[in-house]
Amino acid sequence: MINVKKIRIQFIGSSRHKEKLDDNNHLSLHNYSDLSNFETLPLVDHIDSIKCSITRLAKIRDALGEHNQDFFSLVTKKDLKKNVEYFLQVMENVLLDERKRLMSEDDVLSEVEPDAVPNEVRNWLSMTFTRSVSNMKKKAEDKPKFKSVAQAIRAGIMVDRFCKRWNLDTKIKTLNDWNFEVFAMNECSEGQALRYLGFELMQKFNILSKFKIQNLVMQNFLEAVEAGYSKYNNPYHNLIHATDVLQTTYHILNNAGLMSWLSSIEIFATFVSAIIHDYEHTGTTNNFHMQTRSEIALVYNDRAILENYHISATFRLMLNDSYNIIQELTREEYKEFRHLVIEMVLATDMSFHFTQLKTVKNMISLNETIDKPKALSLVLHCADISHPSKNWPLHEKWTNLLVEEFFSQGDKEKELGLPFSPLCDRNNTPIAQSQIGFINFIVEPSLNVMGDMIDKIFEQILSEEQSRTSKSDINDSSSTSESIKKKPIERPWAQHLTENKAKWQILAEEEKKKKEQENSEQIGENKNEDKKNGDN
Repeated sequence: MINVKKIRIQFIGSSRHKEKLDDNNHLSLHNYSDLSNFETLPLVDHIDSIKCSITRLAKIRDALGEHNQDFFSLVTKKDLKKNVEYFLQVMENVLLDERKRLMSEDDVLSEVEPDAVPNEVRNWLSMTFTRSVSNMKKKAEDKPKFKSVAQAIRAGIMVDRFCKRWNLDTKIKTLNDWNFEVFAMNECSEGQALRYLGFELMQKFNILSKFKIQNLVMQNFLEAVEAGYSKYNNPYHNLIHATDVLQTTYHILNNAGLMSWLSSIEIFATFVSAIIHDYEHTGTTNNFHMQTRSEIALVYNDRAILENYHISATFRLMLNDSYNIIQELTREEYKEFRHLVIEMVLATDMSFHFTQLKTVKNMISLNETIDKPKALSLVLHCADISHPSKNWPLHEKWTNLLVEEFFSQGDKEKELGLPFSPLCDRNNTPIAQSQIGFINFIVEPSLNVMGDMIDKIFEQILSEEQSRTSKSDINDSSSTSESIKKKPIERPWAQHLTENKAKWQILAEEEKKKKEQENSEQIGENKNEDKKNGDN
């Protein structure tokens, strides 16, 4: 029986570039010796593997039709077997997506021996072919069998699959864009944006290898976190928001050149903090939990209720080995990782906002060394509230989703006889004015302080580098440091804040006129009512 699984790894593990196609794959009409050329076969996940298979099958058919020559004098039995094995591999690959609900794709990957292929190939296999994560094993007889070439090769399936994958890869390649199209990515990934981006960044910085995290465990963890974000069907605090915060956090650090400033454990903790910072969010505020005396408000004593819960729920999740992405950390690594995650996620509580800004401002003005946990906490906090600093289409969409979530809470408060929390009364909330205030007093000052902090960190990095490498050349050190001060990091948010604020100001004027008109009409109705009562 042909071991298709081993064949797949053999072909995929090849070091050749997947895009490379040799002219020998376009076989001449009577050159049957070309069927023995296996050096430049396209990888089976590439669309050209279908074209190549069809061409080779046609060639074999022609050889079988040669009446004057024995078939095996034209094509050796060994070469025929290799071609058939390749065809089977291509067909199996085509069926993977179609059969994804009937078989566990991870079954294939989990059984691959660790040394069989390079780590990057294993990671690529997992990322490309795994749509849902499962530990379930299928019996051999439950796996799909092939009845014919026609059944296996379905052009429509292949076109759809490659189009979706191309679109997703295109979105991921825009990671360094401040206006990352997170909604489009979520649509391309069929509602799985967080797991795709999370896995992509973990791979990009070699986190899985450095901390000995199994691919399946990371995928299980990301899938479980996505499920947690979907628990309450929140319009705003959901997996798309988590993906947006993760990408924005990465953008800030990467585009500022600060990734090399961080250790691997700090990068790992930062990504995980962004991923889980609103895990199992209830779609209601801390104030709502206090007013309703909810279970988690009692557990966390009205202090950073949701933020404490997000952290605790995540670490409880990782008690299960299937989701435990930190099980191979050393004692010291675990201690640092946990400390960073706790500090960063707690800092997303808005009640700490002004204290946090004041602390960082003091570090900058007093020329103190910037504390890494505090710096990372501010970056995550700024990423969490950054949507007003993105382009208008993104900002407007996020605003509408957040407002709907607030109004939903207001409806619950009304039903419970509680006073409305700020911005939660759907009949009396000036949306435009609230966004202007949010930009002026919260978002813009936060991003400005963060930008100044990053400039300061850059100066400190440069100073440390120069102290180590060129202590003898003080003049050069001073001049270079001065040039850094004159060239602050890019601040892509500045222009968008100005533009968005201008748009809201126009809408605020419209809101004001509409409210005045409604008040005027109400006064008129009241006067008419009073007149009727007086006449009676």
